[in-house]
Amino acid sequence: MNWQQVVADPNLKDLPYKIELNEWGQIVMTPARLIHGRHQAMIAALLSQLMQQAGEVITECAVQTSQGTKVADVAWFSLARWHQVQDELDASIAPEICVEIISPGNSTDEMKHKRKLYFEAGAAEIWICDAKGKVKFYSVAGEIGESALVPTFPKNFTA
Repeated sequence: MNWQQVVADPNLKDLPYKIELNEWGQIVMTPARLIHGRHQAMIAALLSQLMQQAGEVITECAVQTSQGTKVADVAWFSLARWHQVQDELDASIAPEICVEIISPGNSTDEMKHKRKLYFEAGAAEIWICDAKGKVKFYSVAGEIGESALVPTFPKNFTA
């Protein structure tokens, strides 16, 4: 199965799960808790507010990777990159920032692997947010103390 088939399938349209594809074209579904959606909304709002460059913040960003389509919870594209991918079903090049919000079913190894895939696809930074709103920032070289693209983004947020 490919991403176009997933998007077109009426049986998958209203599932309350995050859907991704693995490297064999199999659907992987992860149910999201309410706190996950809240963190997603807060990160998107903060990113829109604090980003100094023109670009697009989107949620549920499908990204083509070497091992299937992965879906970043929140993403930021520069305008140039956005214009390259805006009409695609899944982005052929990753957004500059990919944010993953950890769900109880996610493992450390899974998040490490997703970081690798997003960097291979062209991301500049990956942010990982835990259930308590603590954010870790990564460049291709490893963990960094703050985002180079949005240095004022908080390392921890709560409402």
